[in-house]
Amino acid sequence: IGWAAVAGDAWATLPWQLFLITFLWTPPHFWALALYRCKDYAKAGIPMLPVVRGVVETKRQIILYTVALTACSLAPVVIGAASYVYGAVALGLGLRFLQLANRLWFAVEGDDKAAMRVFGYSIVYLFAVFSALGLDYLWQ
Repeated sequence: IGWAAVAGDAWATLPWQLFLITFLWTPPHFWALALYRCKDYAKAGIPMLPVVRGVVETKRQIILYTVALTACSLAPVVIGAASYVYGAVALGLGLRFLQLANRLWFAVEGDDKAAMRVFGYSIVYLFAVFSALGLDYLWQ
């Protein structure tokens, strides 16, 4: 929205890709936290994914969304809005996210540490990928 207001172009490709990165980042971020607090959500009757569909399905969805997020984060390189340096950083960050999601998949149900690692890293991931994109733009 800010991009459209400043640039006067609501259909520019890059801001939509930034939106999509944020959109795809949100589920694994919140579902990892939901796994961590699953019993609390169930007790309160809040229909979070691990309560409604179970822990295994939640872990599967975290992995699927993380794969989509990693691929989407490379789109700025494909459209020429970012360099291969950004692409390498984004790929590295995404692969680390996938590694943690994979560890969560194999973690014993109720392993709060694995869920919190995914949650904590997701915050770092989003900050780092957007910072890398911004720095890449400044260096071009």
